[in-house]
Amino acid sequence: MTDAAVRIDGNTLRLPGGVAVRFVRTLRLPETGTHPLPPGLGEFPVRRVGDYPDTVPAEWRARGGVMLPVYLREAMWLSFAGTTEPAALQVGVGKVCAVSGEPWRDRLSRKPQNYLVLPRQPWLDGINSGKGTVRQFVAVPLGLGATVEGQVTGEEVWGGVQLESFGLKDEPLAQWRRRQRLRQLQRRTAEPLGGGYGAALPMMAAAPAAPGAAPPARSAGMGLGVGGSMRQEVYEDDRPLGDWAEAPAGRVFVHLVTPPQWHRITGEAPPPSPVDRAAYTRARLPWYDYYDQDARDLAPTDALESVKPVGDWLGDDLEPWQQPSPGQVVPLKDAAGEPVEDGD
Repeated sequence: MTDAAVRIDGNTLRLPGGVAVRFVRTLRLPETGTHPLPPGLGEFPVRRVGDYPDTVPAEWRARGGVMLPVYLREAMWLSFAGTTEPAALQVGVGKVCAVSGEPWRDRLSRKPQNYLVLPRQPWLDGINSGKGTVRQFVAVPLGLGATVEGQVTGEEVWGGVQLESFGLKDEPLAQWRRRQRLRQLQRRTAEPLGGGYGAALPMMAAAPAAPGAAPPARSAGMGLGVGGSMRQEVYEDDRPLGDWAEAPAGRVFVHLVTPPQWHRITGEAPPPSPVDRAAYTRARLPWYDYYDQDARDLAPTDALESVKPVGDWLGDDLEPWQQPSPGQVVPLKDAAGEPVEDGD
């Protein structure tokens, strides 16, 4: 399902309230050990389902939304650079919340927290499955039980990714804007987004197939499982829950498409296969570490801590791995201090 207020701008999804979401290709991590943040290797192309009514699977026409191509076992992360005002963003893998592990619901919750706080959360690379760590999003086919959805719910019905944004209520938003003006800060974190598609376009409603059109593609059924662990915090909200709107401002379903299906649906060549991670590291290219000294990490939930990596279903990860040297790991934002344990 797609809200008409959601727009697509190049490869960026723009949800109401100034929320910007990009899907970024990256290196897949080994499934053992804990690693620094892998690099961004370019955006996934994003297209509207409604632009291809004759070639998308029939059930996608009813669901609407957007689609992007992913290879089997390809990793991705979600970038929120360009988000302009405070927002709460729910991220669902299938119909499971990637933050809480709870079933998807159209309202915010604090116990456990089922949303990200933007723009404080600059990105999300995986499910919140460990203390100060996440397990990387990795694409897998439905039907094996390897997706987060399959492991948490016992069923693989939805696949894909679901996004839903909530803005602040009028008075908290007005207070935030006043503070921004007083501090004379421009908290815009937009990056050059590229894509070359011009002005933002409204999401199109699902359209019926044209008479006599060729049969639409059958759904290849892709979802997100998990791969390796990396050092990344999912931040706790420090606002009262009552500051947020009770109803979502916008929502969108993101279908994950295999490269052959992408070509059949859109007529476009899919992106090249992912970069070899050992070659990347040998070339002395950077990995990253991000630390925010003013934020608190959310504790993981039992449901997400117990999710197993896709290698348990697809076999061992045979791609070679080379550990980056300390000098290759670039610190971002604040300098990390000594860890402090919270009491009860």
